[in-house]
This record gives sequence, C-alpha cells and structure tokens, in this order.
Amino acid sequence: MFSKILIANRGEIACRVIQTAKKMGIATVAIYSDADRHAPFVKMADEAIHIGPSPAAESYLLPEKIIAACKQTGADAVHPGYGFLSERASFVEALEAEDIAFIGPPAGAMAAMGDKIESKKLAREAGVNVVPGFVGEIRDTDHAVEISEDIGYPVMMKASAGGGGKGMRLAWSEKDVREGFEATKREGLNSFGDDRVFIEKFIENPRHIEIQILGDKHGNILYLNERECSIQRRHQKVVEEAPSPFVTDKMRKAMGEQCVALARAVDYHSAGTVELIVSGADKTGESFYFLEMNTRLQVEHPVTEAITGIDLVEQMIRVAAGEKLDMSQDDIGIDGWSIENRVYAEDPYRGFLPSTGRLVHYSPPVPGWTDDGEVQGKARRGVEHGVGSVRVDDGVFEGGEVSMFYDPMIAKLITWAPTRDEAADLQIEALDSFRIEGLGHNVDFLSAIMQHERFRSGELTTGFIAEEYPEGFEGAPVGEELQRMLAAICAGNEFTWQSRARRISGQLDGDDGRGAVKRVTDEWLVKIGTTRHEVTLGDGHAIVDGHRIEGNCDWMPGMVQATATDEDGEKYGLIVHRDGPRFEITTRGATTRALVLPLRLSDHESLMIEKEPPDLSKMLICPMPGMLVKLHVGEGDEVQPGQPLATVEAMKMENILRAEKEGKISKVNAEEGESLAVDAVILELE
Repeated sequence: MFSKILIANRGEIACRVIQTAKKMGIATVAIYSDADRHAPFVKMADEAIHIGPSPAAESYLLPEKIIAACKQTGADAVHPGYGFLSERASFVEALEAEDIAFIGPPAGAMAAMGDKIESKKLAREAGVNVVPGFVGEIRDTDHAVEISEDIGYPVMMKASAGGGGKGMRLAWSEKDVREGFEATKREGLNSFGDDRVFIEKFIENPRHIEIQILGDKHGNILYLNERECSIQRRHQKVVEEAPSPFVTDKMRKAMGEQCVALARAVDYHSAGTVELIVSGADKTGESFYFLEMNTRLQVEHPVTEAITGIDLVEQMIRVAAGEKLDMSQDDIGIDGWSIENRVYAEDPYRGFLPSTGRLVHYSPPVPGWTDDGEVQGKARRGVEHGVGSVRVDDGVFEGGEVSMFYDPMIAKLITWAPTRDEAADLQIEALDSFRIEGLGHNVDFLSAIMQHERFRSGELTTGFIAEEYPEGFEGAPVGEELQRMLAAICAGNEFTWQSRARRISGQLDGDDGRGAVKRVTDEWLVKIGTTRHEVTLGDGHAIVDGHRIEGNCDWMPGMVQATATDEDGEKYGLIVHRDGPRFEITTRGATTRALVLPLRLSDHESLMIEKEPPDLSKMLICPMPGMLVKLHVGEGDEVQPGQPLATVEAMKMENILRAEKEGKISKVNAEEGESLAVDAVILELE
C-alpha cells in the first residue's frame, strides 16, 4: 500500500480524497495555487506545496510542477480527482517514468477513451451502439455546415477533448452552426488544449444515463449500477440520482454488460464511467447509445456510494496498489435511493450567469469537509437525518472566495433514503437550511426542481430545465396555503420584535413609561406582493383571512435562520431578514417579501412610496465578472432583437450577450480582451 498520496486537484474533490486517505492511514500532500492559499483542502492535508499563480494553465495543469512536488515530499502516488490532468495520458506516462503510481486507469485506456472521436470508433468495433455522426477531421465552418446538413438537424457539436459541459453547442440550423462552431473550437482549445470538433445527431427528448465501472489489474471488471443525470443546463449536470427511475433490471443488465465489454476492449482498470443516451420516446429502453467514457472519478460518485455502500476512492487506491477487488458482480446491490444536487455559484434569477465573489455567509445543513473531515467518515452516506441521511461535500469556507479562475461549484448536497420521494423530501428540507450570502447561488432553483411534479414523476429528459423554465427562473411557486402560513409567520415575528423592543425600553406589563396602558397589537396587515392578508394572532395559532393556521416558529430578533412547523409536523427551514416593517423570508425555493403593519395603520399603507428601479434598457450590462472575448458590433451599427452584441468568457465558458430590442449603437465602453466587473456597461444604444 502507498505511504503518501499527492492530490493533483483542488476544492471539494481534494478534500474528498484526503478524507478517505486519512481513513486508510495514508499521508496526504496538497498542491495549491495563489488563489487557493487559504483553502480548506490545504489545511486538511498533512503537507502542502505551492505550485504557482491562480490560472490553472500556470499551476494545476503543469505536470512538471506536480512531479516536482512528489519528489520534494516523497509522495509515491498521485490521485488526480476530476478535471485538470485527470484524463491526460501523457501525465500518466510522465508519472510512470518517475516511478510514481497513478491512481486511475492505464495511459492506453485513457488515450483511447479520452479522445471522443477515437472512442466512438472503438465502441463501434466493440459492438456498442453509437450515435450517428461524423468523427473525421472538420476543415472549417463551411465543412461543419455541410456535415450537419448531411446528418440532419438538430446536431450537437462537441470538442473532442471536452467534458463537464464545456465545448458543446446544440445547432438547430445552419445559423446555429455558423455562430457556434468557432466558439466550440475555442472552448476546446482554451479548456483542454485541443480544438478538434466532431458532430453527431442530437437525440431529441433524450435521457442521460451513465454506468459506473470498477475494475482491477487482474482482469476483474464490474458495473456498479447506473446514475440518472438527465437534468442539465448547458450540458452541465445539475441533479444526479441513483438508481434511475427509468431503468429496469433488464436494461441495467444490458447496459452494464455492454459497458464492461467496452472497458475490457481497452484493458481498463480503476473507476470509470460510461455515459449513454436513451431516447425518452423509447419506452422499451432498448435503444441506448454510447456517448463517451470518462476515465476518472465522476463528480456524482457519492450517489453510487450511497446505494452500494462502496467507497469508490478507497477502491481506486487499492486497485492502483495492485490489490484485487474483494467483490463480484453478484455482490453489487441497490439499497434505497440517493440524490445529489450541485450547488453552484450562479444566479438563476439572472439567467444562471456565473457569480464570483466572497462567501460572506456559508452555512450548509450538515457539516461539510471544511468543518470536520472526520464527521462524514463515520457513515458513507453522511449524517443521519430522520428516515435517511444528508451529506455535504464542499471545499469552501465562510469568508473565502469563489474565484473566477475555476469552476463555479460551491458544494454537493447528497441525500439518501429508502425511497426516491423520501430522498427528494430530504433534499427540500436540507436546501431550506443551506445559507449562502455574498454571491448568487442556485439553492432556490434546486429546491424548485425537487418539488416539481415532473421531477417527482420521474419523467425526465435533458431538456427538462429549458422546457419547464422557458422564460427563466423566478422562484418556486408559492401556493395559497404556504402564503397564508408565511403571512402568519411574518405577523408573529413582528409581534415578537416589537414586544422585545418594548421590554428593552422598560415598557413592561402594558406600561408605555408614561403611565398609559399600551401593548403590541394582535391584529396585523401583511402585504405580500399585491395581496393583503389580515392576521389575528392567538396562542399557538393565527387566523389569516378567516383561515385558522396551527403551528409555531422559533424565530427571535437577531436570528437569520429559523424553523417553522405546521400542524402536520412538517418542518420548514427559514432564512429571515428584517428591514424596518418589511420581512424577507426564504423557504421552499422562494423568497417572500412582506410589509407588516398593525391593522389600525392599514389605511396608510397605500401612501408608502415604492422606489422605482432605474431604466437600463438602453445599456448592455455585463452580467458577471469575465473577459470580453469579442465585440460583434461597433458604434453606429443598427441591431435587431436577438442579434449577438458581445461575447464574455467567465469560468471557462463563453456567454453570448444579445440585443433585447431594435436600436443603434451610440457608444462602446469596453475593448476586446478587457476584464469586466459585474454590471459594467459594455455599450449603449440610442
């Protein structure tokens, strides 16, 4: 067994590998860039080596620096995590030349499967179904258009070395190909150092299913069931679960055996994932196609660990050390259901644009790796919670920054329960208590998905988000019953606030300090949006618009996080902010803003002035920090709705900003190559 492992990665996955290595009694080494100097994974490791500036191309993507760190610390093995160098065959070969073990697959298998063009050829030869497409060299945009028309729209353009949703463009027409082909090439080159692109038929209404593979160096290869990863945005997975609500036992066996055959064809060992696409229209489940093989640990591996009881990181380490798998295919079962939500630094209320900055407040529902690396080592599923368990894999800390240099993931929230509905309910409850402030995040959006009827039914496709939120996300819907409960909570909270204020000022027992009897009112006006609620508070209940609301809330002045319980015993996590007579309460994926006044003052409510937001319709505002890659227009140009105006790159993704209305460019305020802050004015229209 290895004595010391260097983790060639950062963030939550570095914390994850360190935790298992510690459990196995293996010393660990972290490497870090300038941006990660104070990161939790640096503190968790036994040793830490600085390897360069913040950009990954100057630090985490330099094999020579990692090998030098191994030699300096005496590390005899490297775990690559995911991303960065995790699927670069030349890195594996460089380690082997220095007699340093690589905790992952052999270089030959990695090279064969890492090249999406070559992998499709190999899959076809191995008898695996592949999506129809063109896997040769594409000369230029005109050639890409010709190929796309031969295949038939819609088509998907993919960077050959791409992954993680980067370097992918869906094209429904020649216009889309002409706009997206060069951008796909640039993303492939910038993120993976390879600008080759292939084009394949886009399967409409597809489900994204993947099979977890695990093999050793002695010829044993198993499949550890499947994961459903259909809920994606811009080809980036958002929600994953295991098992899939779509896959039958027969499908699981057929998929698993094909994926094992593919792994055998390239002499694979270690953990790996074969990604498949299945037409949602095919109710038999027999028409599944090979997409690609990820020759590394997947971001979503915790859901497989939860239902199988297998620590995948531990197995990777043991396999790399030459041990045989201590299990057979018959030993792989399915225990319960697990769901993972990716908590991203992105703002769903602003078109899911990346959001970087400082985590002013960060409080997950259960401790993550950052609080105590040993907490979650006690149970692979996480911390016991009611009928199931909750696990948080993170690599951030309160007061730290989410940097523009790396991907936007803050944490992974994983729940396990005996059934799918119970696992989803645990997600909702945990998301209610996930407090993040200082930057945009998608916690509300994730909660909305978990509550969505279509998600609960299991009728999923990769188009779920685009189809269910075509106009963008504005918060989860708040039904009448929940709104009445929130009105009661707001009235009760204001009563508590005013009662405390009177006690502090010495106005006890109805004495206002001047001998007059005065008390906080029991009757309130609560205005939510344009809806006015009349609330009368009682003992353990409230009357809202004639409806009796039973329950309680533990909020006290100064608290930001609180809990409410309804008459059925269901708990609601609340994030509460008070500003004068106004409350802002976030729960169940929605933020409710309420004005609370004593009922006797309700006639004066209409006289309160609302501040009007400024008119920004004639400005193109940079929606996130990033670099202006391209200006598509100049001063004096006439533009039409939907026309590209500028392309901004943030977190390795290119974002095309388009005109919202017809107009003429009157002024350009930024230059190509310029770094822009959020809300910077790029150009102005007449």
